[in-house]
Amino acid sequence: MLVVRRLGTALPSVAGVIVVTFLLTRALPGDPAVYFAGIAATQEAVEQIRHQMGFDRSLPAQFLDYLGQLAHGDLGTSLTTGQPVLSELLTRLPASAELGLTALCLSVAIAVPLGVAAATRPGSLVDHACRIITTAGVSLPTFFTGLLLVYLFYYLAGWAPAPLGRLDVFSTAPPRWSGFYLIDSLVAHDLDAFRASLAQLILPVATLAIFSLAPLARITRAAMLAALGSEFVRTARASGLPRRRIVFVYAFRNAVLPVITTLGIVCSFLIGGSVLVEKVFAWPGIGSYAVEAMIASDYASVQGFVLMMALLYVLLNLCIDIVYGLVDPRVRLEA
Repeated sequence: MLVVRRLGTALPSVAGVIVVTFLLTRALPGDPAVYFAGIAATQEAVEQIRHQMGFDRSLPAQFLDYLGQLAHGDLGTSLTTGQPVLSELLTRLPASAELGLTALCLSVAIAVPLGVAAATRPGSLVDHACRIITTAGVSLPTFFTGLLLVYLFYYLAGWAPAPLGRLDVFSTAPPRWSGFYLIDSLVAHDLDAFRASLAQLILPVATLAIFSLAPLARITRAAMLAALGSEFVRTARASGLPRRRIVFVYAFRNAVLPVITTLGIVCSFLIGGSVLVEKVFAWPGIGSYAVEAMIASDYASVQGFVLMMALLYVLLNLCIDIVYGLVDPRVRLEA
């Protein structure tokens, strides 16, 4: 019941995204017909290309055609590559998903223990380190962090490989099974491809992880401080319960709900932040695909990218609501 209600409330948002995206893409600077006709093309040639693309029709007519395509699961054809937008997005999605999920797992593995340790030892070196890391993570833009890591670890130290995508020029991609190179290389027992893909992942994952762990660590610390100062924790201490049980069973269990909420927000930030990171590291994901489409005024590709991001965001919120219900039964009762 909760899932159905959440999907019902998300449908108007998706409809709004479709309308706004359609109008904004038409407001992009530049003319796709001029782009594809070339600088030396005559006005008649430009008008002919514009007619073939359907851009000489009224906006309502173009929008109705677009809705008809969406009803049949067709996101249109890319003007730059000539390929269906849906197939190109699905081909590039595993690259972005591998980057984002790896960064999210790393940030959670660092931020949550760091926030708990800082809350249980206020004023200590761990607490000060948590504050410095969270301030730096929030303050530094992702593209600046990525360029800084490339400069330090690739240009100066020479420890990292060249930021040229998912594999270096000397490696071969493993046979496609899931689209995740780390998983596909293990399935194919190709350790060379696994090491190469892992080496290429380190810097972009670190860039996104620094960006995402800051709010997670800060909220974890604040929620744990509030839980540790509550009456039921003081009662548990007075009862003589072990400190570890008080921290992880009583305090952390009650502090985890705001952490889950922040986790959903961080995931949405990762979706947007990965666009710049993919361009910095030449990562062949949907973010770099969207940037290239915007430069070429490729309406269909931009609309398909935004629509896919909206659907992923709706799915993400649905997953957060389900996890909420599993952690706190009161959410299920209210629903």
